[in-house]
Amino acid sequence: MPRSGTLLSSRPFVFGLSISLIGLIGYLDYETGYEASLLLFYLLPVALAIWYGNVWFGLTFSILSVSASVISDVASGSPRVQYWNVGMALAAYIIFTLLFSKLRILLLELDQRVRDRTAALQREIAERERLDQEIAEVADRERRRLGQNLHDSLGQHLTGTALAAQVLREKLAARSAREVPDADKVVRYLEEGIDVTRNLARGFFSPELDADGLSVALQGLAANFTERFGINCVFQGEDGVRVKDSTTATQLYHIAQEAAMNAIKHAEARRIDIQLRSNGRRLELLVADDGIGFPSELPHPPGLGLRLMTHGASLIGAKFAIDRNRNGGTTVICKLTRPH
Repeated sequence: MPRSGTLLSSRPFVFGLSISLIGLIGYLDYETGYEASLLLFYLLPVALAIWYGNVWFGLTFSILSVSASVISDVASGSPRVQYWNVGMALAAYIIFTLLFSKLRILLLELDQRVRDRTAALQREIAERERLDQEIAEVADRERRRLGQNLHDSLGQHLTGTALAAQVLREKLAARSAREVPDADKVVRYLEEGIDVTRNLARGFFSPELDADGLSVALQGLAANFTERFGINCVFQGEDGVRVKDSTTATQLYHIAQEAAMNAIKHAEARRIDIQLRSNGRRLELLVADDGIGFPSELPHPPGLGLRLMTHGASLIGAKFAIDRNRNGGTTVICKLTRPH
């Protein structure tokens, strides 16, 4: 069905256009003579009347079309009117009108179903995006809570235990006990446990990011990985790169964090380069390493890290890809088009 407000949705205009077409075809029918009938071409104004009008419009213009054909034949010199032929033509036009009207109804119903389905699909997509956003927020909040608990609860508990072990070690040393070396081991193990807990808490407890703080956060991430794992992790980026919002900045940070962690854990990388590049509305995040690279065929289903990065990119409408480096290693690429 034509949209409201268009010219063809006006029935007077459709009526006038159909009448004009019948007159034009009738004149051509007169010029060609009664030996060559143009009866088939009268279906055009009839179909137009049905499509933009209704079945009664079609029946009316069917009668007018057959009448115009008879009049043009008589005017061009036809010796007599073949009433049987006229009746058959009118019957054929009526059948065409009914069938075309039914086809129009079916097409309009199909079009409405497509519109309804499209609208339902758009609502479903919007709802899914909303749920994905909520899940991402809940996951980030739980990550922060877990990091805070590791730092405040377990970290403090291990620190207190280490102090108690140190006191016990000093008491044993004062008595020149043989268990002093064992006490030293306990203290050392506890201190290592404290360091592990702090590193875990630092990994879970990502910084609060705003739209302007992504570069600073990535620089801190590179410094943290260098100190924590003893590798050369370098950040290269422009100062003041602005993203759309804090959610986008947070997801890009987590993608860089996950890519760097995978390079260390799975690719045995010794150098990681994190780059944040801006070119007009286009923003690119690249994480390249010198590790052993990924296999030619990725496992199916993909690992958790790859799924997390892919999901994070989809949440912010970015394109995510993984490529092999020419000299070995892997490059994780996340491309995002920023709004005006």
